[in-house]
Formats: sequence, structure tokens, C-alpha cells
Amino acid sequence: MLGKYIPVKRRNRDEGEKPFWISFADLMTALMVMFLLVMSVALLAITKNVSESEKKQADRVHEIDTLWERIEQTAQGHPGITVDRNRNVIDFGDRARFDTGSSRLTTEQVEYLSAFVSDMLTLARDDLAQRWLKRVVVEGFADQRGDYLLNLNLSLQRSERVLCTLLSPAPNQQKTLTRDEMEQVRDLFLVGGYSFNSSKKSLEESRRIELRLEFYGIDEAHTKTDDIPRNDFGQCRIR
Repeated sequence: MLGKYIPVKRRNRDEGEKPFWISFADLMTALMVMFLLVMSVALLAITKNVSESEKKQADRVHEIDTLWERIEQTAQGHPGITVDRNRNVIDFGDRARFDTGSSRLTTEQVEYLSAFVSDMLTLARDDLAQRWLKRVVVEGFADQRGDYLLNLNLSLQRSERVLCTLLSPAPNQQKTLTRDEMEQVRDLFLVGGYSFNSSKKSLEESRRIELRLEFYGIDEAHTKTDDIPRNDFGQCRIR
């Protein structure tokens, strides 16, 4: 035979009509999978950040509570002092009462304040306090008698009196702070005065001073005082 018949496979008529692009349904499925993947990664990152933030907050609360426990232990060695964690306050009670219209402290009160503040400064040098204790605000208070501005000024003078007794002690004062402790007071303590904002049940109880502690927040930058010029402490000028 001169030629052999070779059968040729016929192409399916539908093959030429099949598109090579991915179908719309498959495209939407792929996009949905990608969306879920991206959302899962984002949620995982957010959850991780929240967990780290919650852990930092929990650690801060725990360490500040530990610091308050040490403050309470220190206060136990000085009868008459009460610690109020809810208000972040150390109240001297009867050990630092003022006479009506006066900002003066007795010699016994001055000695008592100096002894307690010295113990507090020792505690403030601890690593835990260095990490969280921001400042100590000395707050003076007046009773409800008299006009507002008079009592506001009197409250401020009572706060200043505490700093005066610490940084400018009387010649006959037995318990005084060292030079390093005085510098620590200058860096850490702040004077604040209030009139009748936090009055007590009685007039006598209202004429008082308190130490209010402020703490650093999470990742808050610590105050630097190394580059501040150091002048002499001078003399107390409160009458």
C-alpha cells in the first residue's frame, strides 16, 4: 500500500471554549483565605501586645504594693504614723499637729519628722523605689475657719516648714539629716499646700501635714537632676 491511513484524534469541541483564567469563584476563595490569614496574623500581634502590656501593668502593681509594704514596716517604727494606700498618703496624725493660725512645729515634732524622713530616704535608695518612686509631695492643710486665701497660704507655709526643718535644722536639733540626705530631699520632695480641700472631722485633725507619694507610669522617663546647678540650702525664712 502506498499510504497507510493514520487516524487523527479529533479535539473535543468544548476544549477550545474553556478559558485558561481562574474562575471567579476560585478567585474569591483565594482572596478570602488570604484575608483570613492576614487577620489571624494581625490578631495574634495585637493579642501579644495586649498580653505584654497587661503583664507590665501587673508587675508594676505588684512591685508598688511591695514598696508600700516596706513603707508600712518603716512606719511601724514610728508610732502615730498611718499609711493610706488608697490615697498614696502617709499621715503624721497627732505627731505633726499645728496650733491655730500657726505653721510652727515643736522641737519634739521636728525630731520626729527628721527621724522618719531619714528612714524613708534609706528606703528610697532601694532598687525598687528607684524604679517606681517619682516624688514625695509634702502637703499642708488648714481647718475650715478663716477665709480661703488665708488658709491656702497657711497650708503652704506648713508644707514649707517641714522642708525648713529638714534642710535648715536648728543648732540644738539632735536628729538631723546628712548632706547626702538633704540633697536627696531636694531631688525627691515637693511642696504643696491645700486649704480645706481634705478637711478632717475635727478642726484639730485638719491642721496637719501629709506625705503623698507619686509613682512613675509604665515606660515613663525618669526625672534627671544631675545637670541642675546645686546652690546652698540657705536659711528658713518662714516666721
